[in-house]
Amino acid sequence: MPIYEFRCTQCGHVFEKLFIKAGDRLELRCPQCQSDTFERVISSTNYAMKSGGGAKPKFDTKSCSPGNSCSSFELPGPDD
Repeated sequence: MPIYEFRCTQCGHVFEKLFIKAGDRLELRCPQCQSDTFERVISSTNYAMKSGGGAKPKFDTKSCSPGNSCSSFELPGPDD
């Protein structure tokens, strides 16, 4: 049961939504302004990687529209 975070593109409010089943189709609206335009944001995590050697996450930030940036990251797997 994943919890996803979204940011409303109209008012900037960040909200969470719990999805009970895979493939659930829900009508999402901002709880603050009722807009249906939003973007998914990267949630913070409580997972800490061990220090020392080994692969580290790779971050990539680009401009996705004028005045906005989008970030992606790649987490190392068991073979990294």
